[in-house]
Amino acid sequence: MPSFLDFERPIAELEGKIEELRHIGDVNEIEITDEVQRLQQRIERLLRQTYGKLTPWQIVQVARHPMRPHCVDYLRALFDGFRILAGDRLYAEDAAIIGGIGRFRGRSLVVIGQEKGAEIESRMKHNFGMARPEGYRKAQRLMRLADRFGLPVLTPVETPGAYPDLRSSRG
Repeated sequence: MPSFLDFERPIAELEGKIEELRHIGDVNEIEITDEVQRLQQRIERLLRQTYGKLTPWQIVQVARHPMRPHCVDYLRALFDGFRILAGDRLYAEDAAIIGGIGRFRGRSLVVIGQEKGAEIESRMKHNFGMARPEGYRKAQRLMRLADRFGLPVLTPVETPGAYPDLRSSRG
């Protein structure tokens, strides 16, 4: 179910009208294509206008949007044959840092990103995206691997920061 921010309400209303039209069209077999196209064009225009003049706080809201894609979403959508490489080889696995090797447009590369998780169980598994020292060691290990094999490193950044506990601060 889509989640809209306050400033997106006019867009949400138009999308709701499109859904109503589609439902009516399905039930009554009415031709609604022209009206749906007209509403879609209005939505596109509104999107450009709305996102072209966001306030700093609205930009923060968009960045924190609950429906925003996560690192695993990009991995699934963009990379072929992506293989996760786990562990720091010293202490433990940190699920907040996801890294591995995959192919993008036919070229091999190493991807390292932070994952927050989408629902509460996966958020807890990924420690809400807050990396611990073992996560940073894993990232270093993957960067050394990329260097050894001459592979580029892609690091999508979306981070709430490091995990703020005593063990993490000692390194």
